[in-house]
Amino acid sequence: MPTDIIVSTTGSICLVGAATVTDAAFAAVAPLVDGFVGVDGGADHLHLRAITPKAVIGDLDSLSEQARAGFADLLHHITEQETTDFEKALTRVAASKIIALGFTGGRMDHALSVLNVMARYAGRAVFLVDGDDISYLAPQGDSAMTLPQGARVSLMPLGDVRASVTGVKWPFTDWALHPAGRNSASNMATGGVVRISAQGPLLVTLPRAHLVEAVTNGVRAE
Repeated sequence: MPTDIIVSTTGSICLVGAATVTDAAFAAVAPLVDGFVGVDGGADHLHLRAITPKAVIGDLDSLSEQARAGFADLLHHITEQETTDFEKALTRVAASKIIALGFTGGRMDHALSVLNVMARYAGRAVFLVDGDDISYLAPQGDSAMTLPQGARVSLMPLGDVRASVTGVKWPFTDWALHPAGRNSASNMATGGVVRISAQGPLLVTLPRAHLVEAVTNGVRAE
């Protein structure tokens, strides 16, 4: 990981990418973070909403001239092309939690590359948010959250995973999961505490309505 940290906080930061971002998603995320970081063209979303970021990070090849001028003193041009803009930003922001907004819903290869980075930096608490969903990697070991009956709970492995889950319609114990093998898409909470035990990179996806519960309780065991 680079040592040239650009933004540092003991709280949470929202990275904003260039894919579609709704006003409702911004409104849901804003109370949970200490500030925003524009990731290349994602800074245009902030410029449009008159939000001043803590920094704009990336190779800056998709940043509009308006945002470039408006945030001129905040630009951090990372020229290397070995990493994506998402990885450039993630590795230069030190925060207890990262909410990533505007990284899905556009090009499939971009979305898959974000998941690749999340799997490689599995120790970071990253929450991928869009208009419909929130996705994050379950912590290694046990975690728990409270969800209403019928809430969608999808568990998708990003590598070799062994996992268990209770508090859902179809619970299981010590399953071997793999991207090209078994997974647990579109499970449902039975109402109450959902407990997940994971060893390996397990992506948990919930409806965005449960963003606060996921960010607050999804990364720690009860």
